Amino acid sequence: MRNIIIAGNWKMHKTQAESQEFLQHFKPLVEETNPGREVVLCAPFTALGTMSQSLHGSRIRLGAQNIHWEEQGAYTGEISGAMLWEMGVQYVVVGHSERRQYFGETNETANLRVIAAQKQGLIPILCVGETKAQRDAGETESVIIQQIQRGLVNVDQTQLVIAYEPIWAIGTGDTCEAQEANRVIGVIRALLSHPDVTIQYGGSVKPDNIDEIMAQPEIDGALVGGASLDPQGFARIVNYQ
Repeated sequence: MRNIIIAGNWKMHKTQAESQEFLQHFKPLVEETNPGREVVLCAPFTALGTMSQSLHGSRIRLGAQNIHWEEQGAYTGEISGAMLWEMGVQYVVVGHSERRQYFGETNETANLRVIAAQKQGLIPILCVGETKAQRDAGETESVIIQQIQRGLVNVDQTQLVIAYEPIWAIGTGDTCEAQEANRVIGVIRALLSHPDVTIQYGGSVKPDNIDEIMAQPEIDGALVGGASLDPQGFARIVNYQ
């Protein structure tokens, strides 16, 4: 049975105070949410501690936005799985396209981070997706297949979430057509050895397109960027029809 997971990726947004204000408005809006839906907020590192306290006993799960593959060491600016676990983190985003584009992430380093997350008992959300140029060149499938095959070496697929995020649709307002997202996610699913891996769609997910996205049979949730910053809008996404 595949789990439905709706996750918000706040990226570099929200101070501790702003995260608390968000939770005050958001938590009441998801009290009656279908219990079969997992709700995750992936916050900046600085907000994880205070959010963990505020979410104690809540149905909302806490996620981080990155993890280093080593348990400790001289890695300035990085964070370890043990540090995240100590703060009550349960999920961690790995290999997001912005990490790949701006910070040198590769399929190989993303794989190491996925393994490190699982070793610490965290569930990695591995992001894959193609650029506009790759899609226009007809390379979508080959790019995705390579990202999956290299990203999942020695990975336990029973403790894994995958997010298909076409890079050309992230933050651009251009959403991949729901049927096309469903098709690509079907390609991803065919590469997996475990049938119940949750595969999300991400890329300009909004309150006005979530119902169509979640109506697709291969899509098990969403990884939401900008629209997760507004408590009302994100609650509408979580409570999709």
